[in-house]
Amino acid sequence: MLTLILIVLFIALAFEYINGFHDTANAIATTVSTKVLSPRQAVFMATCFNLLGAMAGVSVAKTIGQGLVDTAYVGIDTILASLLGAIIWNLLTWWLGLPSSSSHALIGGLCGATLASSHGNWHVIKWAIHNPATGHTEGLWPKVILPMFASPAVGFLFGALLMGLLVVLLHKIRPFLINKIFSKLQLASAAWISFSHGTNDAQKTMGIIALILFTATTKSTAFGTLPPWLEFLRTPEFTVATWIKVTCAITMAAGTAAGGWRIIRTMGHKIVRMQPIHGFAAQTTAAAVISIATHWGIPLSTTHVISTSIMGVGATKRLSAVKWGIVGSIVWAWVLTIPITALLGYWIEQALLPIWMK
Repeated sequence: MLTLILIVLFIALAFEYINGFHDTANAIATTVSTKVLSPRQAVFMATCFNLLGAMAGVSVAKTIGQGLVDTAYVGIDTILASLLGAIIWNLLTWWLGLPSSSSHALIGGLCGATLASSHGNWHVIKWAIHNPATGHTEGLWPKVILPMFASPAVGFLFGALLMGLLVVLLHKIRPFLINKIFSKLQLASAAWISFSHGTNDAQKTMGIIALILFTATTKSTAFGTLPPWLEFLRTPEFTVATWIKVTCAITMAAGTAAGGWRIIRTMGHKIVRMQPIHGFAAQTTAAAVISIATHWGIPLSTTHVISTSIMGVGATKRLSAVKWGIVGSIVWAWVLTIPITALLGYWIEQALLPIWMK
């Protein structure tokens, strides 16, 4: 059992690594497409700031680990099924070059696997629960489903507004000077979105690892005879230890360093052609939205936000500047992510459960 738990921890880190190279494009695609940085320089910057962001806070980790499903029905097999479902979907969309959401893939897998482990009891999914401690409503609806629709709309709207404001304010300045100024400013916006990506996306795997250790400590005898050098794995209460934060931060940074060039091409070149001012507006909008969501513990799709910010910025040129055929493929990937990964998680858990019970 201890060996299996360690394997599941390794798979969780594999998901974090894949998340790093799958979502690298979120932070650097516009920077590369506007030629402000070379691909190698952009990946290095994103790696550094993703690492710093991953170390900041645990609010999203707590939402993933405790706020979406009833942990009484979550076992090591459930977490394994959810991770495998998310990894399969991430690799498929990466291969196709579609910027789908790693966050929603993980959440869908977790909900589907937990539903299977409870034998179809829909009450195990926390749809909307009032938390008297905070006075806020928490659960899948307010933390995931509602932001899934609201955040792309906000990204598109505010991306268009910011770009429109910049056009009005700078219309008398020569294009050469504008490019020179915003080539510098885009470095700051790229750093900010890389940092905000780390604060939100890295925390999801932190929450899963904390849930793995909490489940293993309270629901199995695997940790009953831990050797002294592994005693740090014992977690009688759900908590995100410092070593979990450091490990996830380094793993995501390593994945980011590997790059995700298929998605970078889609995000940076296929949606709309951009100059540095457009890249700055899209990145700044997306980073602001992600930072606010992280503050509220919302596991936002950074992919959705930056994609629609790019669309909003591009639409200020003219609507035809946005390649809506590519956008349609991206939107379908967004819509299908949670249902497909929930089915994958459900089916994998159904296959695992008889084996696990032997």
